[in-house]
Amino acid sequence: MTTGGGLARLRRLLPPLWAGLLLCVALVATPAPFATLERVQAGLVVAFIFKREAFLSLAAALAVVLIERRRAHAGLGPQFSFEMALALGALFFTVAGYFGLQPMMAAARAGQSALTFGQLHAVSLVLFGFKILCVLLLSWRVAAPEKAPHS
Repeated sequence: MTTGGGLARLRRLLPPLWAGLLLCVALVATPAPFATLERVQAGLVVAFIFKREAFLSLAAALAVVLIERRRAHAGLGPQFSFEMALALGALFFTVAGYFGLQPMMAAARAGQSALTFGQLHAVSLVLFGFKILCVLLLSWRVAAPEKAPHS
């Protein structure tokens, strides 16, 4: 029993595309504005990039979870797979790193936080790094050849 060729392809294609997006954001898209614009303008551009990335990561994580649930329902894997755990981990790091820390970072910029902007930025960087690791490992796992079912 299979989940369909299209769903199997999406399962193999989505995580590497997501990983590529995250690496592009980390290594190209966010450093570039700081190299070419004034600090305030660069910060605005980077905030825009991270907002888009956060919503794309939410969508990608939920899609992976739904695909893994569908596979489990079709008898192709456990109810809670390691791939699902990685997607949920990336989802957690997205919610904590963007939706949790961004309001705190805005308060820190305004001087209304016990933590400094730099401290919160460091936490955000660590969470983004963990998200990248989850998605890279997810990409590696879905690229592996599928094991033949036992009869």
